[in-house]
Amino acid sequence: MNTSRSTNTCRKAHHSEEFKQGLVKRLDKIEGQIRGIKKMIQEDRYCDHILNQLTAVRSALASVQEQLLLGHMHTCVLDQLKEGDTAVIEELSSTIRRMLR
Repeated sequence: MNTSRSTNTCRKAHHSEEFKQGLVKRLDKIEGQIRGIKKMIQEDRYCDHILNQLTAVRSALASVQEQLLLGHMHTCVLDQLKEGDTAVIEELSSTIRRMLR
């Protein structure tokens, strides 16, 4: 079993086109929301309205993050475990710890 991982290893995700397109679509929407918030600030809109929009963006980003994490576990992590690479568990644990901060 390979339990060590080189930090130089160039790995790529292998998600379906449909999965990637779904994430990109969500990120495009978030990008539009960010532009809207920027415009609201430039136009001196009421702070509470801007804060509500920021909360919506944060929630949308969390949703993208959750989908990507689940996709990662069902594809990348599972495949690496099948190949005997148990170091992926520590990598995933570190990623989750960073996400929870």
